[in-house]
Amino acid sequence: MSEAQGHVFSLENDLALELVRVVEEAAIASARTMGEGDRDKSDQVAVQAMRKAFENIPFAGNIVIGEGERDKAPMLYIGERVGATPPPGIQFPEVDLAVDPLEGTNLCALGTPNAISVLAASEKGGLLHAPDCYMEKIIAGPACRGSLDIEAPVEDNLKEIARCMDRRVQDLVIVVLDRPRHAQLIADIRKAGARIRLIPDGDLSAGIAVAVRGAGVHAVMGIGGAPEGVITAAAIRCLHGAMVARLVIDSPQLEERVVSMGIRDPKRIYSARHLAPGKHIVFAASGVTDGALLRGVRFFGEGCRTHSLVMTRSVNKVRFIDSVHLETGPGPRGIRLN
Repeated sequence: MSEAQGHVFSLENDLALELVRVVEEAAIASARTMGEGDRDKSDQVAVQAMRKAFENIPFAGNIVIGEGERDKAPMLYIGERVGATPPPGIQFPEVDLAVDPLEGTNLCALGTPNAISVLAASEKGGLLHAPDCYMEKIIAGPACRGSLDIEAPVEDNLKEIARCMDRRVQDLVIVVLDRPRHAQLIADIRKAGARIRLIPDGDLSAGIAVAVRGAGVHAVMGIGGAPEGVITAAAIRCLHGAMVARLVIDSPQLEERVVSMGIRDPKRIYSARHLAPGKHIVFAASGVTDGALLRGVRFFGEGCRTHSLVMTRSVNKVRFIDSVHLETGPGPRGIRLN
């Protein structure tokens, strides 16, 4: 095994906590703008903080999913290289990155739940370079692996999910983005008898939640962003969950772009393994506002407190990390943990 291969193999062990620090910094920066009503500002400060945090990590990071193309995004654009500068004669391992410095910009701007900072990392080629378009998705927990069919009627998928989870369809809670395009989907779910949790934004965090036992939701259905779909797939692979997806190609221009990116079959049905095929995957997220899985950033006089999670594919562990970040020292009052 070469030195570079050895470094890649240690991605999950050596870099996991470093990547947690990256999402923590982005979460803290954006949380300071919570409720200001300026989504662009919230996103900008998160991007800047994440980019700066990457400068301390000893790897040759390549953004494969980021804020957009170079001419539209000044930082963390697709193709941008990030990471520390290696010493002379040292070559850092190559790592592909899919980042969303602030998933749920509207949620943060309005101070509503489930805004997070999130990233996925894998060895080179381990994450699909997805076009910036929509993606049709069904996501469920580990019990449903191999049982989801994106071409089947909604009722059939709900019956299958219920069977796999040893429940009735009426017991299921299905997360759906509250969008006009989902009117028929919502009607079909209601007709089948399942319950619905409509969310304004943040289908990525919802996709993680359905793969975690006890979160109170059982599946995500509907159309969301394709880049977010790849990041979700990385998490689903770490959690051994179920996911099927298909790109929504609705214009000749988008079809040409997809082909130019090397996607030969625009109607292909993807599993989580197709979207995030890497052998070594790290997924990290930090709460910005309070949510179903993660608490938001809490500020106090001496600093702040973050709640994050990190998971890896091969190690089969999910770690929840509760961190206190001190700015000026605790002083005579001590550290407050509320």
